[in-house]
Amino acid sequence: MSHLIDNFLRYVKIDTKSDENSHTFPSSEKQYDLAKILLSQLKDMGVENSRIDENGYVLGEIKSNIEKKVPKIGFIAHMDTSPDFSGENVKPQIIKKYNGEDIILNKDQNIIMKVSEFPELKNYVGDDLITSDGTTLLGADDKAGVAAIIEMVERITSDNSVKHGDIKIAFTPDEEVGHGADRFNVGLFDADFAYTVDGGEIGEIEYENFNAASATVKINGVNIHPGSSKGKMKNAILIAMEVNAMLPNFDIPAYTEGYEGFYHLNDISGDVSETTMKYLIRDHSKEKFAQRKDLFRNIVEFLNKKYGYGTVELKITDSYFNMKEKIEPVIEVVDIAIEAMNNIGIEPKVKAIRGGTDGARLSYMGLPTPNLFTGGHNFHGKYEYISIQSLEKSADLIMEIIKLYAQK
Repeated sequence: MSHLIDNFLRYVKIDTKSDENSHTFPSSEKQYDLAKILLSQLKDMGVENSRIDENGYVLGEIKSNIEKKVPKIGFIAHMDTSPDFSGENVKPQIIKKYNGEDIILNKDQNIIMKVSEFPELKNYVGDDLITSDGTTLLGADDKAGVAAIIEMVERITSDNSVKHGDIKIAFTPDEEVGHGADRFNVGLFDADFAYTVDGGEIGEIEYENFNAASATVKINGVNIHPGSSKGKMKNAILIAMEVNAMLPNFDIPAYTEGYEGFYHLNDISGDVSETTMKYLIRDHSKEKFAQRKDLFRNIVEFLNKKYGYGTVELKITDSYFNMKEKIEPVIEVVDIAIEAMNNIGIEPKVKAIRGGTDGARLSYMGLPTPNLFTGGHNFHGKYEYISIQSLEKSADLIMEIIKLYAQK
C-alpha cells in the first residue's frame, strides 16, 4: 500500500465531525486530533513555518528552489467531516478490482450499495474502491484532499530534482458548517492563487458555485382551546404550510440540477403557538438569487397582511457568493489546471458546484481559489466511496500544476 493510501486510511479513522450548533472555533475540539498529526507530518518532512494557529488552521510553506519569480501557489483541504452523518469509528474497507456489481457494505445489517441507485459505479470497474462499513460516512470529503496534499509534500521534500516556486499549505477546520474561511488570514497565507482539493469525480475542476443564503421564517401563532377558538386561533403550523405552498413546487433539490437553483426546507419545528422553518436559498445567477430572496419577502408581507403584522418574521442571511466573478479575471489559474490534467491523461470536466467550498469565500477575500477533484462520490452519507486510482491521480495533478507554474 502506498503512503498516500496509508495516510488516507489513517485519517478517516479519526473522528473530526464539525458541530453546526457550536459557538466555538473550531466548532469541535476533536478536529485537533487530526490537526496535530498533520502538523507532526509536516515538521517531519521539513516544511517551513509549520504550525497550528490560534484558530485551528494547520499551515506550512515550501520555499522556491528556482531563481526566477513564479506565482506563489496554495493548496487547501479541510479536516472536518459533515455533521449530517456519523464519522465515529469509521471502518474503511477496500474492494479490490471492483467487478461492477452491487457492493455489500455491511452483511450483518444488510446495507448494500446498489448499482441501480448509483450507476456511476460502472465507471470504476477494475479500480480499487474504498468504502465505509455502511454505519458511518467514509470521510473522503475531505480527508482525500488532505492526503493528496500530504503526498505532494512528501514527493517534493524527498526529491530535490522537482523544480517549484513557493508552495503554501493549509488544512482548515469547519468547512462543513460553513465557517472554514471565517478566520483564514489570506495576507499571512501569502499566496497569489490557491486550489481547494475538495471535489468529486476524477477530472472535475470547478470555479463556479451557488450564491447562497439561509432564510429563517418564524410564525407567531395564537393557541386557544379548539372548542372556543373561532375567529381567534392562528395555527402557526398551518401558516407555515402556507409559506411553503407559495414557493415554486419544483424549485427544490429533488427536481433541479446543473445551473438550476432551488429553495430547500432544511428544518421545521414547532406547534400551534410558534413554528420555525429554516430554508437554504441557492442560485448560480446573481439576478435570480436576488429574486429568490425577494420572493420570500413578498410572501411574508402578504401573510402579515392576511393574519396581522408580526405574525410572520423573516431573517435572510447571505452565506457565500459565486466565485466565478473573481476567477474570470485570473482565468489562467483554471487554464493551468486543465493543461495539467491533459498532460497526465485526465479528461478535464469543468463543472459548476451545486454547493460551495472554502474557495468561494476565499476568492472574495482576495485569494482566487478554484476547486480540484479528489475522486470521491456520495459525500456525507453511508454510501460514500472513493477510487484509489482517482485519488492517486489527484496527487499527480497537484504535482503537475506545480511543475507547470515553475515552467511559466
